[in-house]
Amino acid sequence: MEDEPKTLLVTLTGKDRPGVTSTMFAALAAAGVEVLDIEQVVLRRRLLLGILVTAPRDWKRLRDVIERTAAELGMSVEVDRGAGDNRRRNGDRSHITLIGRPLKASAMSAIAGRIADSGANIDRIERMARYPVTAIELHVSGAPADRLRPLLTAEAARQGIDLAVQRESLHRRGVRLIVMDVDSTLIQGEVIEMIAAHAGQEAEVARVTEAAMRGELDFEQSLRERVALLEGVPASALDEVYDSIVLAAGARTMVRTLRRLGYRFAIVSGGFTQITDRLAADLGIHFARANELEIVDGRLTGRIVGDVVDRAGKAAALREFAAEVGVPLEATIAIGDGANDLDMIDAAGLGIAYNAKPMVRDAAHTSVNVPYLDTVLYLLGISREEIEEADAEVGIVTPSPPLID
Repeated sequence: MEDEPKTLLVTLTGKDRPGVTSTMFAALAAAGVEVLDIEQVVLRRRLLLGILVTAPRDWKRLRDVIERTAAELGMSVEVDRGAGDNRRRNGDRSHITLIGRPLKASAMSAIAGRIADSGANIDRIERMARYPVTAIELHVSGAPADRLRPLLTAEAARQGIDLAVQRESLHRRGVRLIVMDVDSTLIQGEVIEMIAAHAGQEAEVARVTEAAMRGELDFEQSLRERVALLEGVPASALDEVYDSIVLAAGARTMVRTLRRLGYRFAIVSGGFTQITDRLAADLGIHFARANELEIVDGRLTGRIVGDVVDRAGKAAALREFAAEVGVPLEATIAIGDGANDLDMIDAAGLGIAYNAKPMVRDAAHTSVNVPYLDTVLYLLGISREEIEEADAEVGIVTPSPPLID
């Protein structure tokens, strides 16, 4: 086998300023070396620049030039002679996203320790967001995602942070379909309880809703019972309910950002078309499916028109929308909080439990337990800086939501 070529690893550290990288490469250019790899990181204006180049015959002379150049820049440098390129990253590669508020060093230590325990290696780390949460992405190789996920998820729960493990694949970079629940996910609160307030039945409906979301009641039966309590409510109340809806913090930012990238969106709800269709039109969401309240002579009859969109219906809608968009299930993302979201979360390539009930968190691929829906963007490898820059280009100031306990 042919010997590996001799190489030099140049590691430069010091205060960052314009011209440092170009000056160092000018020094290397004079020696006619070939660039094999580069890594550069800047933290609080401190630069770490690593350059791997082929080693010339008179490599010591080049080393002296590099050291002299670094001294002129007021920086420190190390030059290590070796052989070959960087080792190829192992075949099993994953993206691990950590979200904390705050993200403590003890949590990072624990997660890094579990990664090492699995035999995997952290190849690269980058920050995705600093506000309103701290989000960090780790590029990891050497252990399959299916092995890492339970190990790291358990540790994240102990540390009180959110964590997602995703296998590296082309699907993460391509067009994807996001299917969202509505009540307590896309919006704050439950629409059926808002309508029930107009019938004086809010407390009773809220009690049944909570039990259904925990999976203690059959969803269809509980929905029909709750809708029956709405009999006689004027249809005009639906307009008042819609006007009072408050979106989850970051909802518009998430939809706006991903639409720019060609993503498709769907909302599937155990709620009502009279609300969800308007939400879809308002936010630019491509597909919507929900239950239809029967209205006769301007009042709710207490009945539903047609079949109920339940747990199985939500999963069926996800598959139908994916087929219409032309993406595989591996390229779908499902977001929900209640028991009736479990089937679609299980069917999706990435299932996210958003401020969810315990049984949903346990079943999902990952969970987000901070009240900002746009944190989903960090799971997809999109940084806060990229979001803000894209908004600024079209004259939008990205909202900075207040920290919510």
